[in-house]
Amino acid sequence: MRILIYGLNYWPELTGVGKYSGEMADWLRSRGHQVNVVTAPPYYPQWRVAPGYSAWKYRSEQLHHIPVTRCPLWVPSRLTTFHRIVHLASFALSSAPVVLWKAFSWRPDVVFVVQPSFLCTPAAWLASRLSRAKCWMHVQDFELDTALELGLLRGGKLGKILLAFERFWMTRLDHVSTISDHMFKHLERKGAPPESRVMLRNWVDTTQIFPAQGPNPFRQELGLSADHIVSLYSGNMGRKQGLEVLIEAADRKS
Repeated sequence: MRILIYGLNYWPELTGVGKYSGEMADWLRSRGHQVNVVTAPPYYPQWRVAPGYSAWKYRSEQLHHIPVTRCPLWVPSRLTTFHRIVHLASFALSSAPVVLWKAFSWRPDVVFVVQPSFLCTPAAWLASRLSRAKCWMHVQDFELDTALELGLLRGGKLGKILLAFERFWMTRLDHVSTISDHMFKHLERKGAPPESRVMLRNWVDTTQIFPAQGPNPFRQELGLSADHIVSLYSGNMGRKQGLEVLIEAADRKS
């Protein structure tokens, strides 16, 4: 098949979304599918565009024999709710013409749009209809819910409008997938029809990550005895991750 992957983050960014989108593209190509990618220049987690890339210019390149088109976006120097919205909207607007052009010139069989950002959904859906392709959204993060829960985005009329916008598109996609059981159940609450919902978990290289045999060497490195309980968190360290739960858990255990 011809698969167009459309999302804000892509390899070589260190963010998880970029990692998984890049590895998925490589895996699909290795299985004989033709893959094309529309994304932004790498900018995360430093919140500045990586050397060799431009925030204001389109760029085409080949990564692992996969054509990648980088579209402009605005990267704010100071993060506020308004700046984040403009940041996401800038990519949605600059990438829409490219995605629509791919629909005419490349004729994909699947338009695979990755959330974040949900603002890319209308262009992905329109491109899929123009090329008679399936439109598949993969949700790595319910960004709107997170913004509302953390107070980054106020509720009220604006929140209701955005949630209605999200629900409108959820009901029109051919497939919607996400990465965990809890998020999968949330798709139903968002209005995604049962026949469209797909579980697509993230993965790990089991030749590198696997249960340790015998004592964990980290205990010796950290000077911890065998009866110490050690908790490990792997991922971003930001406001929305809720890492205070580790402190609360340690306090209860003590």
